[in-house]
Amino acid sequence: MPNGMARSLQRNRSHLYSFIICLIGLGLFVFYDAKPPLHFSPSTWGWITAMSGAAVILTIFTFQLPPQGNGLSLDSAVYLACIFIFGLPFTLTVLLLCSLILLFVEWRATVWWKQITNFSMYCIMIVCASDIFTAFGGVQGPLLSSHVTAYLGAMVVYFILNTLLIGYYYYLIYHQNLYDTLKGMLTDTILAYLCTLVLSLVLTVLLYHNRLLGLGMFLCLSVMISYSFKRLFSMYRDIEERANRDQRTGLFNHSYFEDRLEEAMRCSKASGTALSLAMIDIDDFKKYNDHFGHLRGDGLIVFLAELLKKATEGTDIIVSRYGGEEFTLLMPGYDPAASKQFVERLRKTLNNSPFEGTEIFPQGCLAFSAGIAGYQPDVHFKSELVEHADQALYYAKKQGKNLVHIYGNQSLLEQDIDFSQDVRDIEQQLNLFMYKDLETFKHSKRVFRYALDISELLKLDTLSKRQFTLGALIHDIGKLEIPWGILNKKDKLAPEEWEMVKWHVTWGKEMALTNDRFKDLAPYIELHHERYDGKGYPYGFKGEEIPRLCRMLTIIDSFDAMTTERPYQRTKSFEEAIIELRSCAGSQFDPGLTELFIQYIEAREVCKSGAAAQTNVSS
Repeated sequence: MPNGMARSLQRNRSHLYSFIICLIGLGLFVFYDAKPPLHFSPSTWGWITAMSGAAVILTIFTFQLPPQGNGLSLDSAVYLACIFIFGLPFTLTVLLLCSLILLFVEWRATVWWKQITNFSMYCIMIVCASDIFTAFGGVQGPLLSSHVTAYLGAMVVYFILNTLLIGYYYYLIYHQNLYDTLKGMLTDTILAYLCTLVLSLVLTVLLYHNRLLGLGMFLCLSVMISYSFKRLFSMYRDIEERANRDQRTGLFNHSYFEDRLEEAMRCSKASGTALSLAMIDIDDFKKYNDHFGHLRGDGLIVFLAELLKKATEGTDIIVSRYGGEEFTLLMPGYDPAASKQFVERLRKTLNNSPFEGTEIFPQGCLAFSAGIAGYQPDVHFKSELVEHADQALYYAKKQGKNLVHIYGNQSLLEQDIDFSQDVRDIEQQLNLFMYKDLETFKHSKRVFRYALDISELLKLDTLSKRQFTLGALIHDIGKLEIPWGILNKKDKLAPEEWEMVKWHVTWGKEMALTNDRFKDLAPYIELHHERYDGKGYPYGFKGEEIPRLCRMLTIIDSFDAMTTERPYQRTKSFEEAIIELRSCAGSQFDPGLTELFIQYIEAREVCKSGAAAQTNVSS
């Protein structure tokens, strides 16, 4: 879904939610405020004014709570105390007067419809809390120990509704997982909420026994608590800022980048918005460092950091120092093409920036190389996206530096040359199986040939074809770590032996990650034993959580295993294997891909039969 459409949909949902809340809240206000405000006595109006003023003051002293910065005010203590002492119509009138004052005071800072939505949410919480208080036998007046259940019931309902109403609004705005949103709110605010609920009981006691003096004492206590929370949040943010910043450049550091990358991928997957990652490396930095010394080298790093800060100011781009002379740009809302345009402008700006000592560079100016990778929904781990950007950066360096390259955009000729070399290098590693398990070597070669045919059938682009076919060739490389006795055992494996065999996907992934050229093959190695129904290993991914080509590799791998002659197991014919594939479609295998593979096998067998018949006729 395009970015604009996704944002528009989110806005429409949040506006619809606000409209529904307003209808419910305003309806409850009209229905329950049965005693018109004009019928209140002058003394009651005095109390309404005093309580409204207290609520306004506590709303103005709203504070934020670490770690997420969720806002909270203690005005709810005032409304709950009003319910316990004065009743529902009085409380709703206090809320109305408070909202009108805030609408006048904050009319520039907050749009009117948000004020009405906020008023409506409070109406819903107050009415429901009051009904629960009455239902449990609560009586307006002094705090009575015999009615503890009524007080607790009202406070719990008020708290739950507050969390759900606000949490669901955040969910619609940010489109995160609803459970995670509510969990995050509860984790961050539970202590402050409990403080508010307890304060409502304190205010009830003070109001009934000490009247206005009690209200004044409560306000002093609440304002000091609010101020303390504000100071706490300020200190927390200061410490967090220091922990998340690289001291030399002032940019975000590596650990902060890792956290935000994971969050950005989660948001992009949920909302369908674009996300790109750019990795930047200063060209020939070591040469500059060696020539002028580390102090001048640090100055160059800071110079580029300042340029990146200035260029990304006012955008959602997160700039981090990845390490040494490497930087990352996390770019939510940017597809790879838009990212490349942005980074190209940065590169040209740096090229034209005067800096002392640039005469020693081969380019004759400051330069960087950059690699860009776009996020795709089947990229499950942040390390994969980083590896893609890193490989694109490596390619830009290999082409002569001072370039920006998008992952997978090599020319066809270069890709063919690289592919042939990669096949030779992987086969050299697989030759170790010749001495340990010849069947695994032969199996890997057959699966590779199947993958070549299927990649043509699926009309894969060159990059996907390379990954799929090489992934098929190397998918069992982790079995090199399994002891010979287990790998060649003809009897049934013991449970602990089977657990060791299952580890080959993890070992193989780690082996691939040691070579920059084969990092992008790791998913094919690690996920080829995942099942469509989620009962596979190592993660138990289900359905489309498993990358599409990994799902196809599972089918090819299983089909070859079923139809391969081995001395200690019965070999299935192609017809029997096809029946087995169909019976497991929807459980072990992707149904659509299974049927496509079966059509390929049947067509191939028809061609073979026709060729054999033609040969016999010729003979």
